[in-house]
Amino acid sequence: MDFKWLEDFLTLAETHSFSRSAELRGVTQSAFSRRIRALEEWLGTDLLSRESYPVTLTPEGVLFRETAEETVRMIHARRAEFRDHARNHGGEISFLSLHSLTVTFLPGWLMRLKSVAGQMTSRVKPENFDRCIASLTEGGYDFFLTYAHPQVNIPLDPAGYPHLTVGQDSLVAVARPGWPEEWKTEGMPMLKYSRGSFLNAMARIALARPGAPKTYVAHTDESSMAEAMKSMAVAGHGVVWLPRRLVEAELAARQLEVVAPELPMEIRLYRNAARGRGITGRVWQAAAELGKGYAKSE
Repeated sequence: MDFKWLEDFLTLAETHSFSRSAELRGVTQSAFSRRIRALEEWLGTDLLSRESYPVTLTPEGVLFRETAEETVRMIHARRAEFRDHARNHGGEISFLSLHSLTVTFLPGWLMRLKSVAGQMTSRVKPENFDRCIASLTEGGYDFFLTYAHPQVNIPLDPAGYPHLTVGQDSLVAVARPGWPEEWKTEGMPMLKYSRGSFLNAMARIALARPGAPKTYVAHTDESSMAEAMKSMAVAGHGVVWLPRRLVEAELAARQLEVVAPELPMEIRLYRNAARGRGITGRVWQAAAELGKGYAKSE
């Protein structure tokens, strides 16, 4: 039995929707359904009544939900205890980061951070936005590096998870130069992120701004990996909204061109205040020093 099956089941018990649960768990709906079915086969009983919509739990499912909740809670609590003990007796700093920031921003920024805060051992986990939030609030990581914009909610309590603005980027709509003439009249084929991703929320804001091109959805990437979307755009599949830092080289080489006004974004560092140690304090102070002078997005 795979532990993640329990978390899958609890997510489904909460949402009563296979599609929404798959989104939250960062997998395709078909993969999510297979994992739920595997759990039922392992237990030897049906946990769900699939004839109704929204999905409901069977009596066995209701009973097992209590067991699963307690099991997941105890395992996460013990993991946090072990990790806190290890961190409190060492100099390792742990970061969660959106995938694209791990490529475009983190390497250079981390070098500057270490030059100010002093040498340290660092650990980085690239993830999608929802999983970063979950991992930070579960207590297993010190910091979270993300994009931010006033119109996109970041569900973190400022008292427990303060933030610094440590950089700036912008979201740009890009396409391969020389795109077909009919795109001007019929609309540009758009490469779309999955519904729950942060860049999808940003792209929706950008689409509503003056100067945005007329588009229709031609392709959806359920992984929401910006690097994969960039490759699709370079190949000529359509227009996609990407962080400018990610496409600087392609713009300079004229493999891509900007086709709409840019949307400014902050780059923020969130801190788990409950994981206060001497080294995290030094890193926070160093990040504040490096972030001086950055204005907020408008």
